[in-house]
Amino acid sequence: MNSTATHTADNGITREDGRYALPASTIIDLPKGYRPNDDEEYMNPRQLAYFRNKLKEWREQLVEESRQTMDNLREEVRDVGDEAERATRETENSLELRTRDRYRKLISKIDKALRRIEEGRYGYCEETDEEIGVDRLDARPIATLSLDAQERREHLQKQMGD
Repeated sequence: MNSTATHTADNGITREDGRYALPASTIIDLPKGYRPNDDEEYMNPRQLAYFRNKLKEWREQLVEESRQTMDNLREEVRDVGDEAERATRETENSLELRTRDRYRKLISKIDKALRRIEEGRYGYCEETDEEIGVDRLDARPIATLSLDAQERREHLQKQMGD
């Protein structure tokens, strides 16, 4: 069998080119308190399940906070007293809408990360194909670049005045 062949285990986990893909339908029970570490195979099914759970929980929190924001805006009484109070209310509404927009963008990034888990691309830099690293992903599970690639991109953006 050649090295680029896809191997499929009974549980739906596939491995292509040495990388695991974890379909959304595949459930992996993680031991209580499990955290990925550098001693195990990088982006093995357990690590992928850990990050998928982390991403899904984060997504659910953002969706719920977004829902609460919209409920708050709907419930708000539009007929407020004086102009100062109305200005304060408008500023608060604007801030809530900006926060909701930021959540929407984050949810989109989370969805992309979940797709990368399903496709076997999660945990690898989009530019260099190097490992992003468990610690970096634990801190920022939507990371798509290795630390070196991220620093190069930020350096370029500074040079371009972006």
